[in-house]
Amino acid sequence: MTDAFSETPARPLVPEAGLPSSAAAPEVGIALPAQSQWRDVWRQFRSHKGAVTGLAFLLLITLFCAIGPWLWPVDPGDLDVRNKDVRPIYHVIWDAEAKTTWAHPLGSDQLGRDQLASLIAGGQVSLAVGWTAMLLALVIGTLVGVLAGYFRRLDGLLMRFTDLVLALPLLPLLLVMMLLFRDALRAAFGPETGIFILIVSAIGLTSWMHTARIVRGDVLALKEREFVLAAKSIGTPARRMIPRHILPNVMSPIMVSATLGLAAAIITESALSFLGLGFPSDFPTWGKLLFDSTDRMADFPERVIWPGLAISLTVLSVNYIGDGLRDALDPRIRGR
Repeated sequence: MTDAFSETPARPLVPEAGLPSSAAAPEVGIALPAQSQWRDVWRQFRSHKGAVTGLAFLLLITLFCAIGPWLWPVDPGDLDVRNKDVRPIYHVIWDAEAKTTWAHPLGSDQLGRDQLASLIAGGQVSLAVGWTAMLLALVIGTLVGVLAGYFRRLDGLLMRFTDLVLALPLLPLLLVMMLLFRDALRAAFGPETGIFILIVSAIGLTSWMHTARIVRGDVLALKEREFVLAAKSIGTPARRMIPRHILPNVMSPIMVSATLGLAAAIITESALSFLGLGFPSDFPTWGKLLFDSTDRMADFPERVIWPGLAISLTVLSVNYIGDGLRDALDPRIRGR
């Protein structure tokens, strides 16, 4: 008795001449389309409801501050003495005798300045300071972290310097920097641009340490990966190794640190403005609006509520975005 399978010659798995591989061997299987890594990241990010809500609110508040002056063309510095201490329009719901006017839908302060225009202008400044200071801290932290993790001879020196800066008290250091360089920068660049440069530099130079430590840890782990060792074995210099193989693989912690740094920068700027060490009195920011409203907070609580809500919700949305990015960019969590 002969085996039935022995009489049939085995078909080669290579494609025949002139025929594509799919036509020559259809039984091998159907090729699935390649999955994009960023598509998987976006899918995981969308599953985080808090992150999606935070992203929507951040885009909304940014759009509100960006196009607000065109929708509400009122100068926040204009003084309307006849309509000072005006209550918001919605205040008539529980106080029919309140002084309100549609010219100031969110009310006006003790000098007659429009609160809605001040809120829009303050958001522009606070968000600009937050984004710029975050980018500065991100660049410094990434540079220090990559150099410390990749070059062993620089690791000890850079990390001890990072620990030294971490040990310094942040708020007193910021106050000293503001007092030392405020007048010089205002004289060189003007009262508004000089203070902007000073606040951005002070926040950026004092908030890069955590990013540096996180990036250094990831770079130390990447140095032992097979593709890095293979690139070293063929003589790839450091100037090509770092931008091609190291930086693309540490983008995940960098992006998460960017969101957290943005929230910290907005809070720090608001704290400095609240202490009276920020921008000039006629230059509104969210922290400056809080500082100007504390004296009459009991009589006009809405003057504190609106900038406080803007700061709190913006920082909360950024933190939720950071949580969503952390989960989406972590390959151990993605796909669950």
